[in-house]
Amino acid sequence: MMKKKAATTMPSTLFTRRSLGALAAAAALCAFAPVHAQQRVLHIVVPFATGAVQDTVARAFNNELGAALNASAIVENRAGAGGTVGAALVARAPADGNTLILAAASHNIAGFLYNKLSYDPLKDFVGVANVGNAGYVLAVASGMGVSNTADFIKEVKANPGKYNYASAGNGSATHLAMASFLAKAGLQMTHIPTKSTGEAVNEVLAGRVQAVISSSIGVIGFQDDARVKLLASTGQSRSPFLPKLPTVAESGLPGYAFDSWIGLLAPAGTPRAEVERINVAANKVLADPAIQERFKRLGVEPRSQSADEFQKLLRSDWDAMGAVVKASGAKID
Repeated sequence: MMKKKAATTMPSTLFTRRSLGALAAAAALCAFAPVHAQQRVLHIVVPFATGAVQDTVARAFNNELGAALNASAIVENRAGAGGTVGAALVARAPADGNTLILAAASHNIAGFLYNKLSYDPLKDFVGVANVGNAGYVLAVASGMGVSNTADFIKEVKANPGKYNYASAGNGSATHLAMASFLAKAGLQMTHIPTKSTGEAVNEVLAGRVQAVISSSIGVIGFQDDARVKLLASTGQSRSPFLPKLPTVAESGLPGYAFDSWIGLLAPAGTPRAEVERINVAANKVLADPAIQERFKRLGVEPRSQSADEFQKLLRSDWDAMGAVVKASGAKID
């Protein structure tokens, strides 16, 4: 009986020890594996709401950029105060290349428009990659009864304070584009800030607001809509997406021009190697015909530059936006 009992007990004990050893080894591997298998996460902060031009552009290439960097690229909307909420968040983020902001002209505008900012738009960031150029369009509610820029200026000048205009928010590029237009033309209109370009355009479509200077993407789909009239593009030359549309300068306000770069910025102090790595990946993605076509559908001209070239653009744009804000007379406390 004892021998029989010993015969059954020994295999059971051996099995238990081996099982425990195997389980312990498996547990150790499971605990160790995530450290090596976990994918890097790239946070792309968009400082405006869903539907804004930066948001649509970010979502047009974030997955491809993530793949090029062997990372997961997540778009995060942090809207508020003309883009300054999102910019402040990125300025305070670790300078490790994992947090970027997809900024535009409004980024530099804020440095001159706001009396107090918790960050410096130029010194607290470094240019990583210029991804595109966004044109803008002057659009008005059809109810105004005007058909060109000259007629629009004449109508508003004859009725100071009667009309209003919408923007994507105080301090946004759409705000300053119109404010500088009004200043140059000597006009008075009431500013109606909204949360995004889409909302601003909707206000014009509904007839509650008479005008907007929108990014091309915001109005390009309404060329044949009876509720709105596209008067002119705001660039130095005609938009490649709306070639029949004259510029503001050639149709009623000589010397006026406004467009915007769109690019990735990182917190100042981000290692040069990280900046270069992301720049190379971004330029590779922008060279993809599928991405280029995607951008064109958004009314954005894809751009590829080295990090140094983009940084030079940011510095020159800083001076240009300072002049725009000064000319507009706009200021936010």
